Amino acid sequence: MAEAKVVEFERVYDAPVEKVWQAWTDPQQLKLWWGPNDVTIPECEIDLRVGGRWHIVMEATEGMGEYAGTRWPMEGKLTVVEPNSRIAFAAEAWVDGDKEGTIIDQVQEISFAKDNGKTKMNLKITINKIGPKAGMAVEGMKQGFGEQFNKLNKFLED
Repeated sequence: MAEAKVVEFERVYDAPVEKVWQAWTDPQQLKLWWGPNDVTIPECEIDLRVGGRWHIVMEATEGMGEYAGTRWPMEGKLTVVEPNSRIAFAAEAWVDGDKEGTIIDQVQEISFAKDNGKTKMNLKITINKIGPKAGMAVEGMKQGFGEQFNKLNKFLED
């Protein structure tokens, strides 16, 4: 197997840690900001305990042109739950209808720290397996997560 690929992000949000934590762990809030631009989240479940389920489905809107209607499920299991501090999950994400070809097996680790009244968030994604048709999705992660974190920032401002 190829060496794992690691992608890391850091953002500072002008919001208290508790508010950022809730945005990440409350399914109703997460549905409002998760994913890159031009997607909706029709399904989201989080069983907030170690061993609990992490389930999100992104669906492309008309803004994604030819991809409109495409669904990208992510199914995982929480491995770390430390309220207002850390959360991690092992998950698989794929294009609905082609799991084998498009799978991205990953571990996401998110940490939250107080920073002068703001919250510093770090996200580390370790990609362990990439399906033969998933290379473009992995290459687009930086842009997609950048858009997602901008959406989170706007959500936290409201």
